[in-house]
Amino acid sequence: MNLILQALHDIPAAQVEHLARLSKATRTEQFGTHAYRLREAQPHADIADYCYQHQIDFGFVPQGRHLGDFGLLVMDMDSTLISIECIDEIADMQGIKPQVAEITESAMRGEIDFAESLRRRVALLAGLDESALLRVYNERLQLNPGAEKMLAAMKQHGIRTLLVSGGFVNFTERLKQRLGLDYTHANTLEIVDGKITGKVLGDIVDAQGKADWLNRVREELGLNREQVIAMGDGANDLKMMAQAGVSMAYHAKPVVRAQASHALNFVGLDGLPTLFEQA
Repeated sequence: MNLILQALHDIPAAQVEHLARLSKATRTEQFGTHAYRLREAQPHADIADYCYQHQIDFGFVPQGRHLGDFGLLVMDMDSTLISIECIDEIADMQGIKPQVAEITESAMRGEIDFAESLRRRVALLAGLDESALLRVYNERLQLNPGAEKMLAAMKQHGIRTLLVSGGFVNFTERLKQRLGLDYTHANTLEIVDGKITGKVLGDIVDAQGKADWLNRVREELGLNREQVIAMGDGANDLKMMAQAGVSMAYHAKPVVRAQASHALNFVGLDGLPTLFEQA
């Protein structure tokens, strides 16, 4: 295995050397401004705590694993590809952001069922003008750091992209056009006479729905499980992430970090391609 280290800051040589000793690495290579590859490394119980304490992201990756070995990247939207929770910002237009955000957080921690939480949150939006959705997209939606670099690396290596969200098509479709994503799937808000009714049309895209869409696209592309990367931040992403060969927790809730094969706690989304050799 190679042990990949990356951070938003210079990693002092003493810290790299300490991790090399812990992991019994045979060789250390710096391959980016703040990135190191420790060759033939072995897991050690102290590595995770040490890295977290010094704000270093780490990952054990099989030697010779190239980014081009993958064929599909599946991403959550809210708080993963983008920095906001769209429904919380829509609620802010209604003056009820704290009430909605509390339900959102509880669902992301896995404390309440996602579908039920979405119904409760959407019901609170009843009567809001449809124009609020575009305002949120134009005024508040921001990509998370490194998103465009990550997606450029995916395209360079021929990796297809699927954005699957428990949010709304009003945002996923705009992001699909803006970023050149291959596939998107999300929930549809019912809108009548320019007003949000407080209902969701059709089946809700919940945790199982996300997993089903990953497998649907994977099968369509003729890929096996090991050729899929899935990335998310909340409990609603866990079933989807379990269907992928590589699961990535991005600035995620503890329940997600605990179950993912890799976690990025400090660096941006471009930390994902950095884990794998790209030559």
